[in-house]
Amino acid sequence: MAFIETFAIEAAAPFDFDLTAQIFRNGDKQSRTYQEGVFTLVLKLSNQLVLVKVASAGTVEKPVISVDLAANNPITAQDKKTAIEKIKFFFNLDFELNAFYREIKDDPVISQIARQLYGLKNPTTPTVFESLVDSIVEQQISIKVAIALEEKLVKKFGDRLKIENGDYFAFPMPQNIAGATVDEIQQVGLSRRKAEYIHGAAQLVVDGKLDLENMKSNPDSEKIISELDEIRGIGVWTAELTMLRGMQKLAALPADDLGIQRVISRYYCGGRLIKAAEAREIAKRWGTWKGLAAFYLIIAEVKNLSI
Repeated sequence: MAFIETFAIEAAAPFDFDLTAQIFRNGDKQSRTYQEGVFTLVLKLSNQLVLVKVASAGTVEKPVISVDLAANNPITAQDKKTAIEKIKFFFNLDFELNAFYREIKDDPVISQIARQLYGLKNPTTPTVFESLVDSIVEQQISIKVAIALEEKLVKKFGDRLKIENGDYFAFPMPQNIAGATVDEIQQVGLSRRKAEYIHGAAQLVVDGKLDLENMKSNPDSEKIISELDEIRGIGVWTAELTMLRGMQKLAALPADDLGIQRVISRYYCGGRLIKAAEAREIAKRWGTWKGLAAFYLIIAEVKNLSI
């Protein structure tokens, strides 16, 4: 018998849940996906795995999301509290998008795209470790291939939750990765070096030498980049991507990313080839929201929006 807990969370307006969650529509149904208006994810809460289902229960201007938690053991008050914190962080529910819209209002390109994507918020990984691992996996390969490798990594090393007549997997804890061999990590299809990088980062976390979660509260982005850059296999691009997707550092712009260069060029430079320096120069007009603006451009390209 599954134990169920249902509640609602209000979000800062505007927030378009469907638009935001659509990036997960092709996700693995056993780990993280968005199907028929419901986002599904497995989270580790206290000492148990919980199946989380999230759906919209409000409007863009009065956003409310409904949450269902399902577990094989009683869901405690602490479990619920932690779930709320993680869901708020995941969907950036407390973030005031209007601050971003005000900052970009004088840029005719991004402001027009923002009007077409009104209410879009940038999802964040539940832990910084997940973002770091994903960023390592995605180094110098296509996002499609990277996602397939990430899903294999989750199923091989993530804890399994058997519930509601199904099997679900949580993203691997650092302990799971550190406890594996490099050969075992490589078996999901990763290169030898990437397997070593991921194993090494996980070991640093387990040994207490790397506190990724504590970095979220550090306002000094350059210091975060410097600290991450010291880790084998992590350069500036990986650090910036980790900050953007795992720490909500929305000023971070992984300008060395070819995909980001492409979308900036499409909407600002007529599609010609540009380099990181030019991408960073264009991004200056977005103020402290460079990473979020780049995310809007990426989604605009996915939706083939025109201006």
